[in-house]
Amino acid sequence: MSEFLAGIDCQIWPHLQGAATAPPVVRELFERDPERFAHCSAQAAGLLLDFSRQRVDSTLMESFAMLAEQLDLRTRTEAMFSGAPINRTEGRAVLHTALRRPATAGALIVEGSDLQPLILAERSHMLGFADAIRAGTIRSSKDLPFNLVINIGIGGSDLGPAMAVRALRPYTREAPRVEFVSNVDGCELADLLEQADPARTLFIICSKTFTTLETRTNAEAAREWLRSRLGDAAVPGHFAAVSVNAKAMDAFGVHPQYRFNMWDWVGGRYSIWSSIGVALAIAIGSTHFNAFLAGAHELDEHFRSAPWEQNLPALAAFCAVWNIDFLKLPTLAVLPYDSRLARLPAYLQQLEMESNGKSVRLNGEPTAVATCPVIWGEPGDNAQHSFFQLLHQGTERAALDMLVPVRSSGASQAQQDLAIANALAQAEAFAYGYSAEQVAADLKKQGMSAEQITALTPHKVHAGNRPVSMLLFRQLDPRTLGAIIALYEHKVFVQSVIWGNNAFDQWGVELGKKMCEAIIPLVKNPQLAGQSSSSVRGALAFVSRERVG
Repeated sequence: MSEFLAGIDCQIWPHLQGAATAPPVVRELFERDPERFAHCSAQAAGLLLDFSRQRVDSTLMESFAMLAEQLDLRTRTEAMFSGAPINRTEGRAVLHTALRRPATAGALIVEGSDLQPLILAERSHMLGFADAIRAGTIRSSKDLPFNLVINIGIGGSDLGPAMAVRALRPYTREAPRVEFVSNVDGCELADLLEQADPARTLFIICSKTFTTLETRTNAEAAREWLRSRLGDAAVPGHFAAVSVNAKAMDAFGVHPQYRFNMWDWVGGRYSIWSSIGVALAIAIGSTHFNAFLAGAHELDEHFRSAPWEQNLPALAAFCAVWNIDFLKLPTLAVLPYDSRLARLPAYLQQLEMESNGKSVRLNGEPTAVATCPVIWGEPGDNAQHSFFQLLHQGTERAALDMLVPVRSSGASQAQQDLAIANALAQAEAFAYGYSAEQVAADLKKQGMSAEQITALTPHKVHAGNRPVSMLLFRQLDPRTLGAIIALYEHKVFVQSVIWGNNAFDQWGVELGKKMCEAIIPLVKNPQLAGQSSSSVRGALAFVSRERVG
């Protein structure tokens, strides 16, 4: 079997295309199988995936399982877990899963070296630092405990930890306040520093190379703020970093003991499990951080061993590929019914779209199918009062993921019960809709005339048949959050195998960075823009005029 084989090369693909000419209708699927939930749900690691409202039947899911076998998904999965260089365009292993292996997991031999001691040593260093910050035993240059920790990073060095700190807020009560700065415009940093006490503020710079424009710019602004208040000598006591660039950290003034490593075999968007998670570890402490890792590891083991018909990441990926490539739904709405997961859609935007937003296969040939949906979303209750109108009655453009905890993350179980009711009601409405006959019957009961009913009915019809997956879990705690993230990570991997692309490079991010380097001098001096496009010259002329005065 060719190592570059994609789903479209397999014998089963034409069968799926044929099935898509008359795809299943959700209402009819339930009519044929009243016990459909039992046949279209699976559980692992404290998660229940209900895909009964997806437009798939048992035959389709069996076909996708056959596709997985034809693509040798098991072997490819083990290649990832064992450290084979599956990131072919960069010649790198993909070993974020190794970062959540327990200490008892044994050796992990990659290219003749055991990575397990290296990983455990770095984890111990990072978690020891985090607990010492929490306990106040690591103190500032003024011998004060820190009460504010500001993580400076962008992309994977920001989205994952920021999302998780918000999601796990109930576990942060004994910690310093942890905040995140990413955008290069400086507004986030300025807002945080307005009320910050420099003698009690710790900055963590997260940049593998220590050269990322946005991160370096914000870090230098933070250092200048601290210098102006406490002096140059105070800088090392207030700056930690996650980077491999020791020379740059020396020049910047990062404390020698407050430095943490990361490896080329961990991509940025998969790095929350590494020392990039140090801000999260400070927020929740080492015990809860280890539970976070344990939840992800449990899902890892499930993914490696469960049959496809019970395998949560595979089932989620099969439904997603069906929606994107066969039902032609170009977007995925992520709808958590817990406001603490408000940043999950943004996190998944990077995880999915940076991973699978590709138009070239591993063999360099153009893809023949769509490879990634546009990810978007909002907490479900808010979304019901904004864009659910489009989802219910607009033209079909989205599949839906609903995430629903059973127990409240806040103070009121009664309120969470209302959120659960909302989620279930909306899922049923998306699945079954509201037919013209139902509308007409209701309007007739209200005493409307036949003419009024005829005029109003089209406006009240809900087509239904919208594909919905629901992920239910007991409570949003560290272990569960770890499992949720790992589920989506492995879903991305399965999709990439089906599409035949590389989910672990991101060359599309690099071009804009490279071009920015050439434009920065022009923003400072628009007279240098003579060889630029008329659009750039026009924008810079406006910038030059409006910047004055």
